[in-house]
Amino acid sequence: MTLFQDFGITQDLVIILAIDLTIAIILLTFMRYLQGWTIKVDSRVELSEKDNFAFGISTAGAIAGLGIVLTGAITGEAAHSYLVEAVGMTAYGLFGLILIKLGRYLHDKIALNEFNKSELILKGNISVAIVDASAAIATAIIIRSVLLWAEDLTLDTFIAIFSAFAISQLMLVLLTRFREHRYAKRNQNASMQEALVQGHKAIAIRHSGYMLAMALSFNAASHFIIYSPQAYLANIAGWMVFSIIMLIALTLLIKLVKKLVMVNINLAEEVEKQHNIGVATVELALSVAIALILTSLMA
Repeated sequence: MTLFQDFGITQDLVIILAIDLTIAIILLTFMRYLQGWTIKVDSRVELSEKDNFAFGISTAGAIAGLGIVLTGAITGEAAHSYLVEAVGMTAYGLFGLILIKLGRYLHDKIALNEFNKSELILKGNISVAIVDASAAIATAIIIRSVLLWAEDLTLDTFIAIFSAFAISQLMLVLLTRFREHRYAKRNQNASMQEALVQGHKAIAIRHSGYMLAMALSFNAASHFIIYSPQAYLANIAGWMVFSIIMLIALTLLIKLVKKLVMVNINLAEEVEKQHNIGVATVELALSVAIALILTSLMA
């Protein structure tokens, strides 16, 4: 224990971290089974008997997303009591899980409203699964940033978290509509959603990059918006204004960087016509890289 104390690790802190880890493992396990329950299938059968890769990708996105959210709930500091820590961790974890599921539902019904996601994933559509998993992770990144922004465990905290969550879902819809417009303009009014239905993996990978980048840039708002528990309208307005500014800045920066880094490569031709997964993956990496750099500059 002397060695631990030299690093500032107390017995109380070790117990609290053990509590957090136990609750996190329980919630992650619950999320895995919840994936099957929500669409009325046995997750074990889909994963190990049917070898449904699409279901696996979708489940992986949900589990990774919950893990990201839980990192926002774990502070690494000792709470007032073990009970307070357990209640807080469970509350934030369950609330995060609910928001991830709600975010996926809204994304399915509003953003990607031209097909039935669950049916396609059960049929093994990997393109739809990639977008679904990325949407879950993007939502989780946003929830985590808001958890770190808000303080205490009160009703006001949950209202603030939900308000920022609602704004983020609106931004994801706007981003999807913009990408759909761009795709249709270059492809004789063809539907990007139909391309996903047809199994266009390159489109799915590129779009995932934009969603993840938007989520990462959303995190920058927490460094500029001062958390005020009961200033509901001010909180919503702040997240809305800053999110729109970041989305525009991110879009312009990504476009510029891709032109410079991918010079002499026709991205639309490679990704949309030739289904070039390699180029699409580079686009995803560039989108995420720019978002990370932009966020770090504003931190």
